[in-house]
Amino acid sequence: MQTERLIIIGSGPAGLTAATYAARANLDPLLIAGNQMGGQIAITNEVENFPGFDSILGPELTEKMRAQAERFGTRFESDEVLEVDFTKGPPFYLKTYGQEYQAASVIVATGASARRLGIPGEDEFIGRGVSYCATCDGFFFKEKDVLVVGGGDSALQEGIFLTKYAKRVRIVHRRDSLRAGDILIHRANNNDKIEFVWDTVLEDIQGNGKVTGVNARNLRTGAAEQWPTDGVFVFIGHFPNTQLFKGQLDMDEQDFLIVDKYMQTSVPGVYAAGEVMDPIYKQAVSSAGQGCMAAISVERYLEAVADQAGEVSG
Repeated sequence: MQTERLIIIGSGPAGLTAATYAARANLDPLLIAGNQMGGQIAITNEVENFPGFDSILGPELTEKMRAQAERFGTRFESDEVLEVDFTKGPPFYLKTYGQEYQAASVIVATGASARRLGIPGEDEFIGRGVSYCATCDGFFFKEKDVLVVGGGDSALQEGIFLTKYAKRVRIVHRRDSLRAGDILIHRANNNDKIEFVWDTVLEDIQGNGKVTGVNARNLRTGAAEQWPTDGVFVFIGHFPNTQLFKGQLDMDEQDFLIVDKYMQTSVPGVYAAGEVMDPIYKQAVSSAGQGCMAAISVERYLEAVADQAGEVSG
């Protein structure tokens, strides 16, 4: 079993920032990246609200943050945590596909995942016309007709991105107004390839090996419609990736981890940062700030533990 002072779970802005601060504090952190280096930001096309950059591609921002953390001494493992035991530590137990660990401290930065519509055909056609990432899959829809489901920043941002490839992008929203920021609304309204469909939900997705159409319903009139389409991109929010910690760390009613002002969870020595504990702000910059806070708190925690051990031995 491999022994570590600090293990960071997750490689989004929270985890990478925590790694930079922890490495600078000589904590020799090990970051277990998970199945997507960079998390959601790595599959975001254009980031315009991260301090220091007028505009930067999500993958480029991820690489810069990773390189910075690595330069200060962070070690990276391209692995996924499958099991944890925080009930008997410290040290805390973690198991990945390739290794078992015990850690004196842990920062949980596992982020969030895209919500699904939960309608017939959705799971069946994932990767064959159903997508949750325009940046990943937009290229495959050149001169195609696509639907975007959602009304927030992500839906508009990804819908605008899709217009680089698709001939038509219909944004389907269950309400009659958008929740996105004014700048994105202005851009979408002034994009000739974008159309809005209001007060409407999809009821199922149809296809034959790949997506060919959807059934939709207007929530105001109850009218049902069938639309041909080549793709369905879903952007209706995210849920925290906390399943691994059920029964071990306290969560709120939405399954976000509960932390105190020092980013400490209900278990001393285990901290959390980013969208895994943040149901409100959900921004790359706020996640980075929380990662910074968690790393500084871990440094102080480990110092206090060492001082206590010294007093006992003395």
